[in-house]
Amino acid sequence: MSLTSRRSFIRTAALTSAAVPFMPSLCNVAQAGNQPPALSKVRLGFIGVGLRGRNHLQQALYRPDVEITALCDISPDSIAKSNAMIEKAGRKIPPAYTKGDNAYLDMLKRDDIDGVVIATPWEWHTPMAVASMKAGKYTGVEVSATVTLKESWDLVDTYEKTKSHCMILENVCYRRDVMAILNMVRQGMFGEMTYAHCGYEHDLRNIKFNDGTARGVGAEFGEKGFSEAHWRTQHSVDRNGDLYPTHGLGPVAHWLNINRGNQFVRLTSMATKSRGLHKYVVDKGGANHPNAKVNFKLGDVVTTMVECANGENIVIIHDTNSPRPYSLGFRAQGTQGIWMDDGDTIYLEGVSPKPHQWEPFAPYQDKYDHPLWKQHAQTAQNAGHGGIDFFVLRGFIESIKNQVAPPIDVYDAAAWSAISPLSEESIAKGSKAVDIPDFTRGKWKTNKPIFGLNEVY
Repeated sequence: MSLTSRRSFIRTAALTSAAVPFMPSLCNVAQAGNQPPALSKVRLGFIGVGLRGRNHLQQALYRPDVEITALCDISPDSIAKSNAMIEKAGRKIPPAYTKGDNAYLDMLKRDDIDGVVIATPWEWHTPMAVASMKAGKYTGVEVSATVTLKESWDLVDTYEKTKSHCMILENVCYRRDVMAILNMVRQGMFGEMTYAHCGYEHDLRNIKFNDGTARGVGAEFGEKGFSEAHWRTQHSVDRNGDLYPTHGLGPVAHWLNINRGNQFVRLTSMATKSRGLHKYVVDKGGANHPNAKVNFKLGDVVTTMVECANGENIVIIHDTNSPRPYSLGFRAQGTQGIWMDDGDTIYLEGVSPKPHQWEPFAPYQDKYDHPLWKQHAQTAQNAGHGGIDFFVLRGFIESIKNQVAPPIDVYDAAAWSAISPLSEESIAKGSKAVDIPDFTRGKWKTNKPIFGLNEVY
């Protein structure tokens, strides 16, 4: 798919998605006394089976209660690799939808699909998710779920019209340490929460520039780029803001009960100068390389500060253009103590053995390990990203199977993803504070926390 066709798609998505009519949803929240029976088998369709899509496909193939009924991808190589995985698992090769950018619309007309997993370039996420919800499917969409503020509202509005559930597939919410911290927060170990820190600090230069020969080689992106370099790098050319907030923000939102007793109120963002990507092109391709003339808009480090309704502050860091080790920079802080991801250390007043001195987090991890990990750690151990890929797809599948709301819902998808366009707006306005919409339309005041609580089936 070319960059030109993707931009054309964005312009026409509203019209093409309308080709999928509203269908009676299988995904309504069960009313008291009207709980639909659990499904014995969940039928999944996949839109996008590149590297990330095949990660999800592999997890689905491990489950005997899941049937793969359709695939959609315009890449013959991706379909071939997916079919090989399916065949190796002893499953039947499903129909593949491959003819053009809108082939997914034909797939969504099938009546043998209960849920759809979307793992495509960012700008496709919302149009595809909207079409899937309109077709009456449970929808699992990769991160970030939206690119624009309007898209966040499109997800919410579509859910509220169709009652077809949409889950953002944020796997870091299931990381073992952050779930233990969630457990500790809920047990009051940190006292009253006041502050959280998170981010996405990941050297992506060899992802943004990749010609397909080997990572770390070459300075190509766009039409000559391979995999994510084909589309992701263009966002660094066109946009200046926190382009990828949800890996860090998702776990923090659960700690602070965002959309469930609390909400984001406003943010302000600022960005450093942009130097890292240009330097990388010159280092890898030379000063005369055509991409050395590209003006990359994305600042090397973007800092966003978020104010919450209950008085907490969140700092989010986006840093993908610099040479650095990987970190999501988590920090949970309350009136009784603090935990920091970098260094894996903790201090709890009155609990830690020495005042004003850090202690290792490992003993607390063991003591406060979340019940989901205690129950499924052995099954998850071979899954991607340290096991969290198992949990996030499990959460999606079990929601479909039990016909209940997903543990991470459409309002989370909208609010977490909206940080991107709002940070861009703040930076463009000289770091002016920008209000964050209430996508729940007031329901956050009475919604109860569900993540990690309704998932032990």
